[in-house]
Amino acid sequence: MAVLFMGELEHKYEVEIKLTEKRQKLPDSVKDEMKQSGMMDEKGKLKLKGVSPKMLKKMKLEYVDCPVLNDKIQFIQCFVCPNFQSRVMGKVLCKGEPLN
Repeated sequence: MAVLFMGELEHKYEVEIKLTEKRQKLPDSVKDEMKQSGMMDEKGKLKLKGVSPKMLKKMKLEYVDCPVLNDKIQFIQCFVCPNFQSRVMGKVLCKGEPLN
């Protein structure tokens, strides 16, 4: 299994970011995790550092086919995942490590 290098970031997968017509819901487990880490307030409003409200709105309409979870997930869930390396030209660089 080869590890690819794009610049300096070590990653296993390049996952294409896709668009959907309607916003998707985050699973409750992900919401709870985000609340605990301070990325979401108690009312469910996202607070991601360095992400503008305009970009956040766009991110809510995006999803990826996650190679680790083998499922379609909302991009925001991907963005806060420990495997997330970077977003480059419509793709996510993913470490591909197993999640607990």
